[in-house]
Amino acid sequence: MIRRIASAIVATAAILAAAGVQAETPTGYYVATPVAKVEKTRLITRSTLWSQQNGAFVAARAPERDTVLCQLVARDVGGLSAFSVGGKAYDDAQLEKCNGKAKLPAQNVAAN
Repeated sequence: MIRRIASAIVATAAILAAAGVQAETPTGYYVATPVAKVEKTRLITRSTLWSQQNGAFVAARAPERDTVLCQLVARDVGGLSAFSVGGKAYDDAQLEKCNGKAKLPAQNVAAN
């Protein structure tokens, strides 16, 4: 009897822990993670609504090309440390191209 109760407690704790981990991972077709913290909780790029989840901006699938969406988000929030489409992360070259449209902080613009 005690073993059953202990097993139930362990199983419940495992389920709750797994649910907590899932809640921390941003979910959306597009996930854009800014390099720096952004105060905005929502933004709109053309016709795509983005909302912030755990420091990343997420959006549902949109009619624009993936690269264009990445560039639009980078332009609005600054550089991105990561961008994924349908669960597939951009590689370094794709992310660099995307960040080419990012607004640079004032001190970086002056240094260039």
